[in-house]
Amino acid sequence: MDISNKKHFLTVKDHSVSKETFDLYYDEDLDMLITHPQPNLENLGKYYESEDYISHTDNKRSLFEKAYHFVKGIALKNKLNLINSQQLQKGRILDIGAGTGDFLNVAKNDGWQATGIEPSERAKGIAINKGISFVESTSELESQSFDVITMWHVLEHVPDLDFQIKELKRLLKSTGTLIVAVPNFKSFDANYYGTYWAAFDVPIHFWHFSKKAIQMLFQKENIKLEKVLPMKFDSFYVSLLSEKYKNGKMNFIKAFFVGLQSNWKAKQNSEYSSLIYVLKNN
Repeated sequence: MDISNKKHFLTVKDHSVSKETFDLYYDEDLDMLITHPQPNLENLGKYYESEDYISHTDNKRSLFEKAYHFVKGIALKNKLNLINSQQLQKGRILDIGAGTGDFLNVAKNDGWQATGIEPSERAKGIAINKGISFVESTSELESQSFDVITMWHVLEHVPDLDFQIKELKRLLKSTGTLIVAVPNFKSFDANYYGTYWAAFDVPIHFWHFSKKAIQMLFQKENIKLEKVLPMKFDSFYVSLLSEKYKNGKMNFIKAFFVGLQSNWKAKQNSEYSSLIYVLKNN
């Protein structure tokens, strides 16, 4: 995406891997941020080699990892309830960026026909051992073949945003539901931590969305935004990592109160740390 006419917003460090700095540029029309420069596909993998990237592991070594997986269990039930509330009958579900397969495993056990896509061979291997089926890319899948497509904290990682949204449109049934969860750079915790906000996660987060951005991007493909839901646990998780980046250690008490304040502020303006967008084919 061309940044020549975009305003510089912030310079952010890759705190977890390379320690390199990247710039965020503001797209006024879409109300979103763009990471620059964006690594090419050949170099992208090295930026994922972080112990902080725990969605690709089932480890429960530290208190942080144990807390993460405890909350994850609650979140999985909430996700399942969400997809069941959107579709009257259980059909085919595709999870793009399926990680270690926990969400698809829960969906499969509930009667959904589950398929995943996951670029990390390590994470995929763990998921396959849970009985999850995978394809390498969306190009292998038939058009209009899925009742539900989910992307839990994945859209911000996608290099070619326009192509990805076109593929989602192609794969979704005419009555299908698309669920996209992404960080929200307009949240209180994002403003509080600034350049240390963990959910900027440069350079593997190419894009940083607002509600307006999601609505406009999908509207171009005739996919309608139906509702926006909060991910209330994310403010605590992101604040913990942000404390580590800012002060060199995880301050659980401070992070808890920042996360609490972020959720309290969001009750008034709906700008939670992360948001779930429920979209429907139009």
